[in-house]
Amino acid sequence: MPYVNIRITREGATADQKAALIAGVTDLLSKVLNKNPATTFVVIDEVGLDDWGVGGLPVEQYRLKLSQTAAPTGAVARG
Repeated sequence: MPYVNIRITREGATADQKAALIAGVTDLLSKVLNKNPATTFVVIDEVGLDDWGVGGLPVEQYRLKLSQTAAPTGAVARG
């Protein structure tokens, strides 16, 4: 009786997207581990961006830091 907990940031995942996650995880467990879909539980928790940290920073600050250090887009390599 598998129990899977998916945690995602609260950024507008739709009901259809969540249903696809639930179906996909259930199908994967059925195919790979031969688990019964009828007894497979999938729970999706949405976590606010202020409550999710990565790299020692809240996720929004982390993303900002990444965007500031990313290479410029559209640059053409010359050689």
